[in-house]
Amino acid sequence: MKVNPTVVLTFLLLSMMFGAGALSASLGLELGKAALKEVTQPDVRPNTSGESNSPATGKGQGLKLLKEDEVIKKVKARISGKEVEPEAGQTKAAEPAAEGAEAKAAEEPKKDERFPIATKDQDVSLQVTGVRREGSSLVLDVKLKNEGSRSVQFLYSFLNVTDDKGRSLSATTQGLPGDLPPGDQSYSGTVSIPSALLENAQKLSLTLTDYPDQELELKMSKIPVQ
Repeated sequence: MKVNPTVVLTFLLLSMMFGAGALSASLGLELGKAALKEVTQPDVRPNTSGESNSPATGKGQGLKLLKEDEVIKKVKARISGKEVEPEAGQTKAAEPAAEGAEAKAAEEPKKDERFPIATKDQDVSLQVTGVRREGSSLVLDVKLKNEGSRSVQFLYSFLNVTDDKGRSLSATTQGLPGDLPPGDQSYSGTVSIPSALLENAQKLSLTLTDYPDQELELKMSKIPVQ
């Protein structure tokens, strides 16, 4: 029987193709296993042991349940008006909170003991309660009070402000009444001075008289600029 060489060659080529495919699949499987050798599936079970909750795993602490008898004991103590002793963990947690409150109180700015600066003439008093910077101006917070029996009129364009260098400074007022009525009420306002005029100045002096009689004079000095 004569063998056709074309058929033999065809079977030979098919055999080589199947062999190459099987060899490639085998090598791919081995390479895949080697690549995934160090990869593990994360533990997503809801109930894990204490060892799996170690700091190395990055998992949080479990829920702490309260004991029923402790809850009943605390409720009864509160109903009877007795103080419940805090647990050790609660005491330790309260200590850092108290330390934080003390640190916050220490950081709060202290009250400026230089103020108020006050002057009084004929039952009319003037106070400077504080000095602050506001934009390009130095602002004096002031209060006026008339404890006399009649109204007193002021024209604030006659307000005289000088610094410790003897320079006369222009100032504007806001919120102060032109007609100060008698009574126990204090009237608050501001006196603003351009900061550009206060070069090298450390202290200010202020003089205010009534208008038009000029029978009283409210005068104060050593008002700190800083």
